[in-house]
Amino acid sequence: MSSTFRSDNKSKPHRTPPHIATLVLMAGASVAAMNIFLPMLPAIGADLGATPATSQYVLTLYLASIAITQLFIGPLADRYGRRPVLLTSSAIFLIATLICIFANSIEMLLFGRVLQATAAASVALSRAIIRDLYDRSKAASMIGYVTMAMAIIPMISPTIGGYVGELYGWRAPFVILFVVGACLLLLIYFDLGETFPPVETPIGKRIADYGSLLREPMIWGYLLCSTASSGAYFAFLGGAPFVGTEVVGVSPSVLGLYFATVAVGYIFGNFLSGKYSERLGIEAMMIYGGIIVCIGVSLSLFLMMTLEPQIGFLFYPMILVGVGNGMTLPNANAGAVSVRPDLAGSASGLGGFLQIGGGALIATLSGMLITIENQALPLYVLMFLASFVGAAIAAAMYFNARQNAV
Repeated sequence: MSSTFRSDNKSKPHRTPPHIATLVLMAGASVAAMNIFLPMLPAIGADLGATPATSQYVLTLYLASIAITQLFIGPLADRYGRRPVLLTSSAIFLIATLICIFANSIEMLLFGRVLQATAAASVALSRAIIRDLYDRSKAASMIGYVTMAMAIIPMISPTIGGYVGELYGWRAPFVILFVVGACLLLLIYFDLGETFPPVETPIGKRIADYGSLLREPMIWGYLLCSTASSGAYFAFLGGAPFVGTEVVGVSPSVLGLYFATVAVGYIFGNFLSGKYSERLGIEAMMIYGGIIVCIGVSLSLFLMMTLEPQIGFLFYPMILVGVGNGMTLPNANAGAVSVRPDLAGSASGLGGFLQIGGGALIATLSGMLITIENQALPLYVLMFLASFVGAAIAAAMYFNARQNAV
């Protein structure tokens, strides 16, 4: 379908669907904004005179803002089209990043982080654009391949942020984000054509359409599964910087390097989604992914609580969490945007709100509860509870799909 669309619109600039690389960079840039500075969180707090708990808001406030933003991104994109929303949000992201670079107080930095949440459009609409172009099963595979490729960006961004931050200070990772954001804006302008023609429907009506989405039982299963499954990862993001530097005692650059291990698993999980989702079905892939996440969290809990804490015990089992999420999330997201294809953008925004919003709450809790004395036990309790709930919902969805097929 994509190639036909392109050939039919050669004479109409900005009306052809984007190349896959553009979708990869769109989604990857917003994730980089989330984690590139993580190894430098202690340095940010020290420089701006903020407590560790307040410094944590540089991550959690961004996550919460992204969650809220996605509630509006979907309806706006369904009303005005994907392209104008993405161009506007990318421009705001650049302004916000400049505020972060020149922030002289923690309050100013947090304000910039709130504005950076417009990056939510890139993640939500990359999924919606794929659904615009492909049917349900193919969309799951395409989302799997896109997220597999985009996972390379968050895999290397904490490593880059840690090394660059040690050399030039905590503002340097935000300078990198500005350069990436500028390149992405140009790429969207020149490559991303409209895949969803604007619909003359009042924006209030589009927002009200959330009500009809919420009355769809299946969408709740997909959205809650993705929210709980990714909760283990977000809890880890909230707690790992403190555990790595204070409990285990590694430097920011080493901590950033180890963050790549999670993305390695995520890449492999997305590869499995791309290869097997059409063959096995999205519900089956969700339950297999949920089980693997539970195994990874349980292994990390066992190692960290029974042996002397080591950086490998903190990160290596998280490879399995990455694999499980790489299998679960593309399929759950594809299922959610397929319940009502006419509201794919709104469904994607709603899913992002629940997934990122839930992640922000869990990350905040993990950051607040962890101390050197308890050696990160609350972190693993939160991770295990989230992963277990995700696996249970996936199992319910799987057996419901089998009963409906009979």
